[in-house]
Amino acid sequence: MASYDITIIGGGIVGLATGLFISRRFPQYKLLILEKEADPAHHQTGHNSGVIHSGIYYKPGSFKAQFTKAGNQSMVEFCQEHALPYEVCGKVIVATKPEELPLLENLFNRGQANGLKVKKLSAEQVKEYEPHVQCLGGIHVSTSGIVNYKLVCQKYAELIQAQGGEIKFNHRVDGIATQANGHNLITNQGNFFSRFLINCGGLQSDRLAKMAGINPDAKIVPCRGEYYELKPEKRYLVKGLIYPVPNPAFPFLGVHFTRMIDGSIHAGPNAVLSLKREGYRKTDFDWGDFTEVMAYAGFWKLVGKHWQEGLQEIIRSFSKAAFVRSLQELIPEVTADDILPNPAGVRAQALKNDGALVEDFLIVPGPNSLQVLNAPSPAATASLEIGRAIAAQVPTL
Repeated sequence: MASYDITIIGGGIVGLATGLFISRRFPQYKLLILEKEADPAHHQTGHNSGVIHSGIYYKPGSFKAQFTKAGNQSMVEFCQEHALPYEVCGKVIVATKPEELPLLENLFNRGQANGLKVKKLSAEQVKEYEPHVQCLGGIHVSTSGIVNYKLVCQKYAELIQAQGGEIKFNHRVDGIATQANGHNLITNQGNFFSRFLINCGGLQSDRLAKMAGINPDAKIVPCRGEYYELKPEKRYLVKGLIYPVPNPAFPFLGVHFTRMIDGSIHAGPNAVLSLKREGYRKTDFDWGDFTEVMAYAGFWKLVGKHWQEGLQEIIRSFSKAAFVRSLQELIPEVTADDILPNPAGVRAQALKNDGALVEDFLIVPGPNSLQVLNAPSPAATASLEIGRAIAAQVPTL
């Protein structure tokens, strides 16, 4: 059985960023990353919107607020250092209804509390940034940007391997036997021993934690984000990033427009329960994944709190007309003929037993291990900071 000092499960952006800092901090240790897919960034990272977030949305003092603000800068610097394409294009967040204006003011104050460069905009000033937006007022966040996170992950992987770390693709962890001096990892391609284990399994992170004997007190509930794309001849409608004021009681940012680094314009996401943890199509279904969620009391408590918002998301999922109406609240000129379906993503959202969403990044220590149990968006933006923080928690072996 091959033996390693530190093993990371998961080759998404958080696992790879963690590996990057582990290999720098402990160059003398044998590092292994196990990824069940054939390439890095196959799930959450490879299906996200590519936004370099600013950190405006998150509670001051939270890990999300701190890591995202710092990660915004470190991600830009990483792209500059390694000649990766990126752009700091800025973002407007707009209120389209009178009742959203106080929420917009609260968001502006939160941005200031988080130390960000934010500017209030009148409806006329919003049009200077986004001429086709119809709103009552807005905020401009200058540090938001765009990047291709798959390329970022490929560079992380290259650097890890250049520093002596090993990455094994097509290696699915099926079991973990924890013992006093480390962990036996049972995979579909043989077994490995590791003195220290870091779980960055994303959509499978709670299951991996249980394999390692850790009770996460939360369950991953997969949420599929469904997107459309503006036809090329309609891309002129969007210059950068256009977001609505988010519902503060809901974990998603609302249907918005995102210019991608390749010039395409994505509209979305709509957010609905995925009936399969890695189900990117409406027709994807896994009986085990489905029944696990249906049997979870925390899910039904969440539904009881947010059934109205959830119903609207379901309606948008099955009605293109309803989806377009949401887009028209931001840009009235958009029509159903202007958009085409685009591949979806699935968010790994941790949900507590009492029905409360885990709002912050969650890293739980265990015997000779660290379990990353909640790292959805903006984890890609914050990946270098999360990786640095995880590596700092690993003891000298």
